[in-house]
Amino acid sequence: MSKKKNKEEGIKKKDFIEIDYSGIIKETNQVFDTTKKETAMKEKIYNKNIKYKPIIICVGENQVVRGLDKALEGKNTGDNFKTELKPEEAFGKKKAELLKLISKRKFREQNINPLPGMEVNIDNQMGIIRSSSGGRVIVDFNHPLANKEIIYEVTINKKIKDTQKQIESLMEMWGIPSKEVKIDKENKKAILKFENPKIAKNIIPVLGDKITKKIEELCNIKKVDFK
Repeated sequence: MSKKKNKEEGIKKKDFIEIDYSGIIKETNQVFDTTKKETAMKEKIYNKNIKYKPIIICVGENQVVRGLDKALEGKNTGDNFKTELKPEEAFGKKKAELLKLISKRKFREQNINPLPGMEVNIDNQMGIIRSSSGGRVIVDFNHPLANKEIIYEVTINKKIKDTQKQIESLMEMWGIPSKEVKIDKENKKAILKFENPKIAKNIIPVLGDKITKKIEELCNIKKVDFK
């Protein structure tokens, strides 16, 4: 008589999972990101404005860097693992075209004294000033971790099969937190209510179709209503 296999199926694309992780710059062994408060405090990167907790992601949806996304496939809940990523699999290689020469006048208009190492927002794009001389400023718009080999230490806590939690995680990942998500299981319908009424008024008319299609695709929902 054969024994029944109770082992859970390995993680695959479009699975929702809850993970803890720490991201480390291989060259310096410096932790630059973590979901754990104790790790952040130990590594002196603690930020009181960040809520340290496990995150829920949908595998294969580019919600983490490409190499980590790929490394999660085939793993199992409860796994602890480490993966080393080349720059191409993490935050990319530096691109010369993202080093831009900007007139110092543009900074003066914003009452900014441009100094090397300063982070600046130019036309809604974050960059770091590399040099400032005469009337010219060179700003680097590459990701700060471009060209770096990265190590991720990951714990896979569990799969998230609850539709409400799946949708809540998507909205949080998109930066559109919902006040309440109700699921009508019989009709496979989701009703999303927002904390800020301006979201429903301003954002949903622009992004509503994209949000709806993605929720329907990933969460086995046939209809999405916004309130």
